[in-house]
Amino acid sequence: IDWQGEVSDPSQFLEILKTDLEQDELFVFTPKGRVITLPVLSTPVDFAYAVHTEVGHSCMGARVNGRLVPLDYKLASGDTCEILVSQGETSEPTEDWLEFVVSPKARSKIKQWLTRERLEDLVENGRDELVERLRQAGLPAQKILSSQVLQDEVALLSFESVNEFFAAIGDQRVDAVATVERMSKRMRDGLQPDQLSMSSVGGNVSSVNQKNGVHIEGMPDVLVRLSRCCTPVPPDEVTGFVTKGRGVTVHRADCANATALAEDSARVVDVEWSSDGSSTMFIAAVEVKALDRSRLLRDVANALSDEHVNIVACTTHTGSDRVARMRFEFEFADPSHLQSVLRVIKRIDGVYDANRVLPVVASVSLDAEDIAHPSASR
Repeated sequence: IDWQGEVSDPSQFLEILKTDLEQDELFVFTPKGRVITLPVLSTPVDFAYAVHTEVGHSCMGARVNGRLVPLDYKLASGDTCEILVSQGETSEPTEDWLEFVVSPKARSKIKQWLTRERLEDLVENGRDELVERLRQAGLPAQKILSSQVLQDEVALLSFESVNEFFAAIGDQRVDAVATVERMSKRMRDGLQPDQLSMSSVGGNVSSVNQKNGVHIEGMPDVLVRLSRCCTPVPPDEVTGFVTKGRGVTVHRADCANATALAEDSARVVDVEWSSDGSSTMFIAAVEVKALDRSRLLRDVANALSDEHVNIVACTTHTGSDRVARMRFEFEFADPSHLQSVLRVIKRIDGVYDANRVLPVVASVSLDAEDIAHPSASR
């Protein structure tokens, strides 16, 4: 490589390079002319990890010699490779990458990432299963998860942390049903409900609108609607506005419509989310970006269906760059479920970005009912 600068004609340099290579190595160029040494049969993913670990983790496509190629494309010496990465921290390595990468660094980094991701999934799945079992037993799940009852169970089973305990449930090394039975017995034997930590329900809660999952001090029976313009979801910071004869509409605190409505201070009421179980159906808007392909929309819609969310609106557009941009609005009952839905979408072949989006709302005078989320009052 030392003689790269001594050859003025790029085509001559490439010819010399191609005829002088070791059989077990490839020399591939970055768009700026940097030479990356790789094993034979390397792919754009190997190249990306050779450039930088984060480039590898966020790799979602590649151009070789100016042409879009699949990630399992076999590079050749003299190729110029450009890696396409996600603009946010949304692209993820997948297990099938291990089927075609050949460089030790790429294989090691992918395995490390998958191990960490699997642990996070086990923690989330284990927590969700425990919450479900607690609720089936008629126990206050959120209170128990922030109480000494949970800490005692973790210590009893000799786990070093709550997350390690959740992961064991998610991995089915700990039986959630038996765990709930022990917790229930411990509560019957001595720990009363009023001894449970109330940190998870926001302190002294005197009145909660259970149907809407929103706490309004001193107004337990008021009709509460969730604004459709900004689709608030816990734990978004929220504010409420009174409309005569129509109850209280809840907006995100940073919603432009909320700013306009706040000019009439007499209508403003303090609201906060309740951690107690409720029958509210929340709505979220999600934008998905992917390399366009056949059946892409079907795969995303099926993934949402498998996650048991109800799609209420969908728009899709594919630009000249062959990038598909899809927007979904869907209903779901558990706010903590949103992040797992996004992770599932990101694992779909071709998808490189999936995020919750918030509407850009003009600061105009709107009647609270016109922008209310009707499902919240069902």
